[in-house]
Amino acid sequence: MRRLLDALYDSAAALAALFMVGLLGMVLLSIISRQLHFHVPGTDAYAGYLMAAAGFMALAHTLKRGEHIRVTLLLNALRGSMRKGMEVWALGVATLLAVLFAYYSCKLAWQSHEFHDVSTSSDATPLWIPQLSMALGTVVLAIAFLDELVLELMGRRPRPQSDELLRNE
Repeated sequence: MRRLLDALYDSAAALAALFMVGLLGMVLLSIISRQLHFHVPGTDAYAGYLMAAAGFMALAHTLKRGEHIRVTLLLNALRGSMRKGMEVWALGVATLLAVLFAYYSCKLAWQSHEFHDVSTSSDATPLWIPQLSMALGTVVLAIAFLDELVLELMGRRPRPQSDELLRNE
């Protein structure tokens, strides 16, 4: 199961990287088209879609690598069962919020598909297409938070090293 979850997080990160390359392509196309005096409609909109997709798809991988910003001032002052209780409470709340975020992101993409909602910019892209990356990214994030919660409850969640704490704060 651990290999499957890690593969899921790594796959989402790889998709995020592909979206970043696509974003670079859109920006370069926009710059080149301006310099050569031709217009490619929708490049700004697609650059925005790709930027959002890259951000959402990278969320779970970032969480699992301990790169999300955490406020650890109170947590570092606690020891033993108080610290574990605070970690479980924080991860429980984060998991709940991530599940709600995933649910409503999926619901938004589905409603955009059902209502044939399209972008108001010149590209007129069906909005459910770029919203899929948000929905998928939030689902993977919810899985990652649930994974972290289960690992914490089982006592198998790795603790960040001291140099990692300096980097995160």
